Parts: sequence; structure tokens; C-alpha cells
Amino acid sequence: MTELPPDAGGTAPGIDALPPAAPAGMPGENPNTGPAGTTPAKAAVLPGVRRWSRPQKPPAGAARPATQERASAMAARFAGGWPFGRIIGIGALVAALFSLLAMGVGGTALADLTSARDRVVNTLDPAALRASQLEVELLNQETSVRGYALSAQPPFLAPYYRGLAGQRQQVTTLRQLLAGMPATMARLDLVLQRVSTWRSTYAQPTITHVRASGKPGTGPSVDQGKAAFDRIRAALAALQGDLAAQRLDAVGTLHDSASVLDATLIAIAVALLLTVLVLAVGLWRSAILPLNRLAADARQVAEGDFQHQMEPGGPAEMRAVGLQRSNSELEQFAYVASHDLQEPLRKVASFCQLLQRRYAGRLDAKADEYIEHAVDGAKRMQALISDLLAFSQVGRTAQRREPVSCAVLLAQAWANLAADVRRTRATVEVGELPVLLGEATLLTAVFQNLIANALKFRAREPPKVTVSARRDGEFWLFSLGDNGIGIEPEYAERIFVIFQRLHDKAAYPGTGIGLAMVRKIIEYHGGRVWLDTTTAAGARFWFTLPALPEDENADD
Repeated sequence: MTELPPDAGGTAPGIDALPPAAPAGMPGENPNTGPAGTTPAKAAVLPGVRRWSRPQKPPAGAARPATQERASAMAARFAGGWPFGRIIGIGALVAALFSLLAMGVGGTALADLTSARDRVVNTLDPAALRASQLEVELLNQETSVRGYALSAQPPFLAPYYRGLAGQRQQVTTLRQLLAGMPATMARLDLVLQRVSTWRSTYAQPTITHVRASGKPGTGPSVDQGKAAFDRIRAALAALQGDLAAQRLDAVGTLHDSASVLDATLIAIAVALLLTVLVLAVGLWRSAILPLNRLAADARQVAEGDFQHQMEPGGPAEMRAVGLQRSNSELEQFAYVASHDLQEPLRKVASFCQLLQRRYAGRLDAKADEYIEHAVDGAKRMQALISDLLAFSQVGRTAQRREPVSCAVLLAQAWANLAADVRRTRATVEVGELPVLLGEATLLTAVFQNLIANALKFRAREPPKVTVSARRDGEFWLFSLGDNGIGIEPEYAERIFVIFQRLHDKAAYPGTGIGLAMVRKIIEYHGGRVWLDTTTAAGARFWFTLPALPEDENADD
């Protein structure tokens, strides 16, 4: 354990340093117990230096700023509009989903139409034609047999044998066409069964008898054959009636499918038109209208209306560009104004001080009071402009970031405040601080501003500052507390606003830029800072800074 030197020339009494402690936030540690889960290693204790006790637990309110920040960001996102890329992406997604839906519905309707048309054209119509041709072939056979029976002339049997061949061909084709229609296939089987009965009971016996006798008119009666063939006609009529009924039903289905397809195409066209209109209106409201409004505002301001209020709007990219340009212009203005005001203000302050030294006591008391006010105002204006210049320069001239020891930076900040430390008899307790990647000058200013506030807003007892750090995921979580007068919770955000003061400048001098500078530097380094609103005595600030990449890999 070593002491922090108050300046380069010596050691300030009463400064307490801390021995290395087991880092908190490591795997296996209970996050609810804070960084005090392990016992600090023993170290040599120098005279007048206290050992580091149990570090402060992170307050329950430490997670609150993160929740508040997420809620604020969510509200700003909804209030400010979506990014232009998201608008285009959602439009493309809607168009893609609509296209998929249209293809699905339209494809289904087209498939139904094709199926119904194929059933009519390629199945039922050919089956009805084959059934009619089968009837013709059977009629040829019946006529041929009756003619042969009456004439006993062999040429009359030629149509009979051609009818047999034609019958086989039509039956083969019909069986292929009626493969998916079992009821119709049963009617075809009934026709063939009755044809077989007619042939075996009438046709073949008649042909055999006439061929054997050589005389017509003998054998089974003609009436018997006519009755058998009438039964064949009845079965054929039932088959053809069944095919006609199925064709009628299929034609109705075909018409229904065509109507559904027509309605689907009309619905797709209407929905497409509505989608295009909605996307066009959305694009106009979210991008084109804000751009036109921005152009009109710019023209109004350019014409000399500098009091005109410009409302931000439109996609996030457009607002971000406008905000970035506005911030850049404000920073440039602050830099130029503070830089250019330095010289005339320096002259005013110098001549006021010269006037004070030369004519002090020679004029009346009122004149001395006026001169004192002028000198004090010039000095405060110089301090204000100097702080404003430093504030505007944060992040403007980015330097190369390199690993820096926070312990060394804290020691340097403490040395810079050596005069105030001796005057207030302040002490500091420092835990083990990490090495980070950052700009040493800026991070030193963070520690210096926070410690300077602790010394300025002190209570009756000598100031005591405690500084510690622990790992919190990819960040280091720092804690800097004091035993001063503290800050009311309702001012937790106001204190980080530039030029905001909670006390009269006569009691606590200052420009009101210190904490705003702290927030800007920490956010510039990728962290965040907030006031611990749960501290009962004094004030405590928490802030985070990114850990070194090798430290993250070591944790993994």
C-alpha cells in the first residue's frame, strides 16, 4: 500500500491508499454481495495510512439508470420515427408477404381449374365417346347375328367378328379411363356380363345351328335374343347416364373454379393497388413530407426569421444527420466564440485589475465596490470561457488511445488539486484500479472534476474521498464517493447539464461545467455516468468504462 503524492514535490499527509483486493464481478462471485466477496491480500501499511475496508456495494439504483436509459431510448425511437432503412425493409417485407399470399391463393385456384378441366376433357368426354362406340360395336354384332340367322349367308357374319374386335378395343380403353371411378367401372362390368350372357345364350348357339343346318330360321327364338339384347341396352344406358351426370358435375366444378380464379385475380389486383397506395402514403409521410418541411424551415431561416422553431421529424437517419450537423455547428461556434473572446476579455480583465491596483483607496467606497465587481465579473467570465473552450474540445481532436493506469491518472488528478487538498485536509482511499484504453488527459480530467466537487461541497469535517472499481461484464464499474453535503435525488440528471448550478455562486464558486464535462468525456470513451440516489450521506458517483480486449478474453 502506497500513498498518493499530492504534488511532484512531496507527499500530502492524510492520503490513504488501498492494498490490491480480489477483483469483483468475476465468475463465481455473487453479484448481490458486491466486490467484497474475497479477503484483500495483505500488504505493507505505511505510517498514517489506513487499510482499505470492505468496498462499497453497488446500490440497488445502479441498475436503474440502465433501465431508464432503455426506456428513454425506446420512447425516443417511437416518438422520432423509424430509420429510413427500416421503413424500406418493412415495405419490402409487406410486398413479399403479399406476393407469397397471392401466389398461394392464385396457384390453388388455378390448380383447381386445371384439375376440373382435365377431368372433363381428358377423362369424362373420352369415356362417354368410348361408351357410345361400344354400343355401336354391340349393335353391329346383334344385327349381324340376326341377318345370318334369317339368310344363312356367311358374309352376314363379317360385321359380327369386326364388332367383337371393336368391343375388345373399346373395353380396354374404357377400363383405363374409368380406373378412378369404381361405381362407373361396376356399370361397365354389368354391361360386359350381359353381353357375355347374350352371346352364350343366343349369338353363339344361333351361329352354330345355322352353320350346321345350312338353313335359316331354326334354333333359339329371335324374341329370346331380342330380350337379352334389350337388357344390354339398359346397362349401356345406365353407364352413359352415369358418365353424363359426372360430366355435368365436373363442368359445374370447372365453372366454379373459373369464378374463384377470376375473383382471386380481382382481389389480388385490388390488394396490390392498396398495398402500393399504403406504401406510397407511408413513404410520403415518413420521408418526403419531413424533407419538404425541413426545406421550408431552412428557407424561412435563410430569409431572416432566426426565431423560427424547427421541429425534428422524418426517418432516424435524416434526424441523425441534422442533429449531428447541429451539434457540430454548436461545438464549432462554442470553440470559435470562446477562443475569440479570450483576447478582448483578457484586456478587460487586465485593465480592470490595473485600475483596481492604481486607484484603490483614492476614490470613494462606491467606486472601489464598482471596480471590485468589474474585476470579479471579468475573472468569472475568463473562467467560464476557459471551461467552455475545454468542453467544446472534448472529442474534437481525437488522440490515439493507449493503455493507461487509472491509479496513475487518479494520482495525477490528486496532485493537480494539492493546494485544495492541503487547505481542506482531505484524504482519499483508493482500491485497486484497472488499466484501460483511453486518452490520459481526458480521463485525468474526470477524476479531477469529481474530486474537486468533493472538496468544494464538503461538510464540516475534512473531506474523505473513496475510489474503487470492479468488473461488470465488458466494462469496469467505478465508484467515487465522499462525505460532503450530498445531492438531492431530484437533481440526479440536472447536475450533468452544462451551466446548471444547485447553489449560489457566492457560497460555492464555479462555472457549472464540471459534471457536464465528466459525462461528455465518459460517453466519448463508450461508458456512462450517474449519481447514486440511494446514498444516505455524502455523494457517490458511478461510471463505467470499457475493459481492455485482453481482459475480456481472460474472463472468457
